[in-house]
Amino acid sequence: MRLALTLAPIAACGLLACAGRTATQTAVSGPAFTTENGVTWITPYGRPTRPFSPAVRVGNMLYLAGQIGTSADGKGGLVEGGIKPETRQTMLNIKDVLEKSGSSLDRVVKCTVFMADMREWDSMNEVYATFFPRNKPARSAFGATGLALGARVEIECFAAVP
Repeated sequence: MRLALTLAPIAACGLLACAGRTATQTAVSGPAFTTENGVTWITPYGRPTRPFSPAVRVGNMLYLAGQIGTSADGKGGLVEGGIKPETRQTMLNIKDVLEKSGSSLDRVVKCTVFMADMREWDSMNEVYATFFPRNKPARSAFGATGLALGARVEIECFAAVP
């Protein structure tokens, strides 16, 4: 079963309107939503060029793929300046995916931070904390021997969806 819907009906009936059935939902404009057996794959920027989805929703939980500090100019390169600008852009990218997927930063419950150099922990935290002024999500952090595009930081998050 394939349904072509605009975003308004998707928002009105919820992303999982077809839960319990196998179905595909595609937005005419904006983010695309594909739902099958109660799992919704969200592609807010169109068809992915890599083998993963930016966000996946199951029930009232949203699972985001890791984000790095690629610039919003569409060129795909990392922002310049090191860990602080990269962390800021990473968090802005997360914010954008969350909002396009029906959630927000204030609904994030868990993050995992991957860092190229754990000595940059304090600098990363300085920027990261500004995105969660009230309630801080649970968090884990790991040092990594290499991140995509030579990034200094990658962050993945889980968020509740209303």
